Amino acid sequence: MKPLPHRYEVRLHGAADGYATLSVRGIPELRSAPPEDFDGPGDAWSPEHLLLAAVETCFLFTLRAVAAASRISFTRLDLDVDATVDRKDGVTRFTEIVLRARLAIAAGADHERAKRAMEKAEKACLISASLAVPIHLVPEIVENA
Repeated sequence: MKPLPHRYEVRLHGAADGYATLSVRGIPELRSAPPEDFDGPGDAWSPEHLLLAAVETCFLFTLRAVAAASRISFTRLDLDVDATVDRKDGVTRFTEIVLRARLAIAAGADHERAKRAMEKAEKACLISASLAVPIHLVPEIVENA
């Protein structure tokens, strides 16, 4: 890892209505719009989906680092995220994020060590640590066939 602090820049182009375009130098553009729940078209990445995707990808990349440092190998991680948006204290916000994580490890590998690595990754994830919403990890460990 490069020394801290790190800086990130994202550009957005949009108008009074329609889609927004997100761009980062050297990366393909991404089209964004409100989700159907907020009267959007439902056919583009919404801010809500982008936030949840950030939580999921951060979890995976943090787990890779934790697993490497702990000498735990895994062959696959499948994540499903369920999140709730509601009004709390007069503000519409995410009130809960649940990460359902299914980690595949080698037959005979230590399930408890793998579970602890997943729990450590959830706590160490930069994105999760930056959010006020509670994130609940539901880990599942399976052995490769």
